[in-house]
Amino acid sequence: MEDIILSIDNGTQSVRALAFNSQGELLDKVQVKLTDYTAPEPGWMEHDVEGFWQSVCKVCQMLWDQGVVLPSQIAGLVITTQRATVINLDETGTPLRPAIIWPDKRRAESVNKLPLPMKVIFKTLGISDTIQTFEQEAESNWIMQNQPDIWAKTDKFLLLSGYLNYRFTGKMIDAIGNQVGFIPFDFKRQTWCKPGDWKWPALSIKQHMLPDLVSAGELMGGVTEEAAIATGLPMGIPVIAGASDKACEVLGSGGAAEKIGAISCGTTATINYTTKKYIEPQPYLPPFPAALPGYYNMEANVTRGFWMVSWFAEEFGLAERQRALEDKVSPESFFDSLIDTTPPGADGLMLQPFWNPGIRNPGPEARGSIIGFTDTHKRAHVYRAIIEGLAYALREGKERIENRSKSKMTHLCISGGGSQSDAVMQIIADVLNLPAARPALYEASGLGAAILASVGLGIYDDIDTASSIMIRKGKTFTPRPEQVNLYDRLYKDVYAKLYKQVKPIYETLADIHNP
Repeated sequence: MEDIILSIDNGTQSVRALAFNSQGELLDKVQVKLTDYTAPEPGWMEHDVEGFWQSVCKVCQMLWDQGVVLPSQIAGLVITTQRATVINLDETGTPLRPAIIWPDKRRAESVNKLPLPMKVIFKTLGISDTIQTFEQEAESNWIMQNQPDIWAKTDKFLLLSGYLNYRFTGKMIDAIGNQVGFIPFDFKRQTWCKPGDWKWPALSIKQHMLPDLVSAGELMGGVTEEAAIATGLPMGIPVIAGASDKACEVLGSGGAAEKIGAISCGTTATINYTTKKYIEPQPYLPPFPAALPGYYNMEANVTRGFWMVSWFAEEFGLAERQRALEDKVSPESFFDSLIDTTPPGADGLMLQPFWNPGIRNPGPEARGSIIGFTDTHKRAHVYRAIIEGLAYALREGKERIENRSKSKMTHLCISGGGSQSDAVMQIIADVLNLPAARPALYEASGLGAAILASVGLGIYDDIDTASSIMIRKGKTFTPRPEQVNLYDRLYKDVYAKLYKQVKPIYETLADIHNP
């Protein structure tokens, strides 16, 4: 009987059940959109915890209903999820509140529990503000301060990945490759922080609240009777440790190889560079665990990334939305025509894509901006400026990673929703001046997880062997010299100077609106 691996990919916009064979071929797929996020306050983002599990159960049952793959054919299960989404459980494993989702903008007060010697050291290093931002960004601190009754009942504090692993196996266990967020994780050692590390006093989390950690590709347990009934999976089939959706996407797109920059055109746009050596992409900001055990992903990201395409569709794409309803496709499928009707450089329109900034580079005060409007600009120019602005931001991240790693990227692997657009692929190739290939299979994150599972199930001896067989390259886009020259000048003479010029204005806006 053919070995079939079931990948569960719980992203931000949807949950997918993906059935792969040992050759990396996608045999069948079911997708359920996640549209029931809530915002109790402006800028907040939550989701019912049980709702995530019910969506996972739904895609599994829908997969069996399609009849292409039978539950009895599944050799093993692997889970990959959105990063940095946190869940509080009581001592019975019951959720205490909705999950706080990674783009959530609520902020805690600074905990200010660091020992004085640590404070002196951090001040000397010039990173006191970074530490304070870490404390304020930590969801655990906000819950402790604003919902102390819930925090007092919290027995386990898990990422979404850990929660889904618990629902399938009954164990409080998670993969090292999932540990991204404001948690007491030692990114260099790839384990929980040692006692005495500064993260423990900076957070409200205690060691007993955290799951056990295992490396990607290791067996975590078997599907419980309860999970088998809910999902239709056979009881006891192996659950293999995966990694975060971005880490799996890097692997599944072929981007974990040497000299390759792995770009994800997803909700968050990222560029990753996989390295065996621990190198911080920015000083005192760590690289994340890669899907390859013991490796690191140096990452630069644009938090709202290709979400901006959905934003454009919602705010300016009425015509495309109407056509999409008629043709039963996504509005984004019509947007290449907007790029085709505008010249490179968008006739002088420049966009800075900081709709949701980060901690540093840009700082938390940053906002998005569009400059250069004239009466000749139309809706299509704005869309092109969005795509070019994202490409400029990715180039900035690429250069930062190259400077830190002392290594030059020679090729790009591009995956995620935006990679399905030839126009987007060509713009990224031109702006970054590197050949850019997309994988033959769109579901790169699910494939990366399946590669890890194939090793954990003993189908292949190691990840390199599995990758060489299961990953296939798709179309490659070559930089065009004329466009490369234009974008190089726009990037160096305009985009690279823009944030520094408008940062004081962003800070003033923040003071006015958040006094």
